[in-house]
Amino acid sequence: MKPIADRVIVKPAPAEETTKGGIIIPDTAKEKPQRGEIVAVGTGKKDEPMTVKVGDSVLYGKYSGTEVTIDGNEYLIMRESDIFAIV
Repeated sequence: MKPIADRVIVKPAPAEETTKGGIIIPDTAKEKPQRGEIVAVGTGKKDEPMTVKVGDSVLYGKYSGTEVTIDGNEYLIMRESDIFAIV
């Protein structure tokens, strides 16, 4: 899959299974991850090159992007502007 313009495809990090104290979090209480890895990058806008690259670990907004499932894997398609930071 190849995104167009300033869009990127992100593989979200898995949700936390336990707390730091060792308490197991049930599926209903797990929060959506806000961290992921870039798996594909578009070409960018005409006057703005892309600043992220494939393999970057990024932080993004809680409700950013569109969720898609391809071959059983979950991905997010979002604009580069929805990414807050490269970790």
